[in-house]
Order: sequence, then C-alpha cells, then structure tokens
Amino acid sequence: MGFFINNPVLEPLKDGERWLLKETFTYVMNNGNRIDVPFNFITDFASVPKLFWNILPPWGKYGRAAIIHDYLYFTLGLDDIYSRKECDKIFLEAMVTSGAWRWKRQIMYYAVRLFGWFAWNKYKRRTKG
Repeated sequence: MGFFINNPVLEPLKDGERWLLKETFTYVMNNGNRIDVPFNFITDFASVPKLFWNILPPWGKYGRAAIIHDYLYFTLGLDDIYSRKECDKIFLEAMVTSGAWRWKRQIMYYAVRLFGWFAWNKYKRRTKG
C-alpha cells in the first residue's frame, strides 16, 4: 500500500482559499514511485464547488491526496509521465491510503474524471501554448 512520508506543512494565503506548502511533501505510490511536491507549491486542496462544502469540504481525510493530485495536474502528470487518467487513479489510491470514506473517495474520483479536464487543459495551455 502507498504511504505518505510526511504530513504537509502549510500556510494559508490571504485569499482564504489557497495554501502555500512550506516543506516538500512526499507520497510513495503502491508501485514504489514517489511524488515529491516541492515547498512553495500552492494548493486549493479539492476543488469542490462551495455549494457542496457541507458534504465535501475542500479538505478532510482526502486533503493530502488532493495536494498530490493538484501537483500532478499542475505538472501535467510530471511532464507527461502520467496521463490525466493515471493522475486521477493516483488520487484515488492516495485517498484510500489516507483513509477517506469510500463514498467520498468515489464521488471525488468520478468528479475529477468528469470535470478534471478543465484544470488539465488550463495547465496545458499555460505550458504548451
């Protein structure tokens, strides 16, 4: 099973919605590959519409997995090592590792499968023009 080497050390930004990572944060996947999110990376945790925050807030047991997922999308799968679908599967795996309830991780996973292409394409336009 995958594991987190450490817990994220974060500082809230003035906008009240994003957080700055103050130390490198690392997840080791089931297959042994590592994802190192560098310090100074900015995350908004899970991009859940505010309407649903009572049921699925942006943070929770899946919060660490959301940071990993944000970073994978930001780097476009660490510059094309992983496809968007693979990044979403890593998110699901990390949510299992974090102990997120099954129903929550299923909703989160299917939400990124259905709507994650918006963010993915935003980052793709930024890096590839």
